[in-house]
Amino acid sequence: MVLFWLGVLLVCSVPLVLGGFLVGLRWYLSKEYIPVIARIFQEKPLFVIPRGVPLPQAEDVRFPTTDGLTLQGCYLKTDRRRRGVILFGLEYGSDCWSCWHYVEHLVTEGFDVFAFEPRNQGTSDALPGYETLQWLTEYEVEDTRAAVRYLRGRPDADPAGVGFFGISKGGNAGLYVACEDPYVRCCVTDGAFGTYLVVVPYMRQWFRIYNPAYALQGLLPSWYYEWIGRAAVHGVEEQRHCRYRILEWVFHRLASRPLLMIHGEGDTYIKPEMANALFERAGGSDPPRREFWLVPQAKHNQALQLCGDEYRRRVLDFFVRHLAHAASGEGHPPPPTATPGDGTTGNANPPA
Repeated sequence: MVLFWLGVLLVCSVPLVLGGFLVGLRWYLSKEYIPVIARIFQEKPLFVIPRGVPLPQAEDVRFPTTDGLTLQGCYLKTDRRRRGVILFGLEYGSDCWSCWHYVEHLVTEGFDVFAFEPRNQGTSDALPGYETLQWLTEYEVEDTRAAVRYLRGRPDADPAGVGFFGISKGGNAGLYVACEDPYVRCCVTDGAFGTYLVVVPYMRQWFRIYNPAYALQGLLPSWYYEWIGRAAVHGVEEQRHCRYRILEWVFHRLASRPLLMIHGEGDTYIKPEMANALFERAGGSDPPRREFWLVPQAKHNQALQLCGDEYRRRVLDFFVRHLAHAASGEGHPPPPTATPGDGTTGNANPPA
């Protein structure tokens, strides 16, 4: 009988000992590496930020956010019979005119395009105390929501919904809003990325380099590294007066809507496997509606420069197939309506 109870005690103590070990290890790793993890959220990237030239044919637009700022945008109208409306999300630091080399062929082929500058970027209002960087926060998401509201409220608004085309961080913001708003019917992104899907692989790399006891830590699952990373992220949020929005936590809500994700095979910052991991969160590959295009040799946001004709052809074909017919009402249903509790309003991030 004594041996039986000793066995029960041993079995029950194993989870407690293991749990205590993992909590203690998290404390140790957090103490050692939080400054390193936090640094990636506060350093400016060494990107060549594109700028454009104002276009005389563009409609100059100013529109409000819910927190009292005014954002700048430009609305480019097609000269042809309109086939659809596309919202364009800018990459970090660029102005609204930089969209032109991405969308000129779309406007020529019958699509209206609206590009806008989020707060603290271009000539849009700046939020005091906030410095925009390359990581997606609540502010870029709110500004993208404001852009969608503006398009909904125009006299020439398309009742069937809009398409979205975004670059890097601008792509992240558009995908996040698309996950909560079915008015965004389909999405094309170039260089989009998740947060922890990028940070966790780098954490493994740093731990391997700086910790001689990595052999044990290398066996830890990704969720454990993310658990450590959240402590660093919360600290940065307090310093930068913002809240990060984690795209990979909500990406499954894109449901069956069409998606084309473009990424550079030579991207050494957001590595292809990181981008593909985000793509898989959208529900897997469905060639007619879902495609992940890895552009050979292209670095971050350089796919258009390397494969211009193919790039433009693929993007145009995507919007012709998934947006143009919907806009003209030819055999497509109206935009789906949100159901209660599906995360279509407010902060979709789960509590950390």
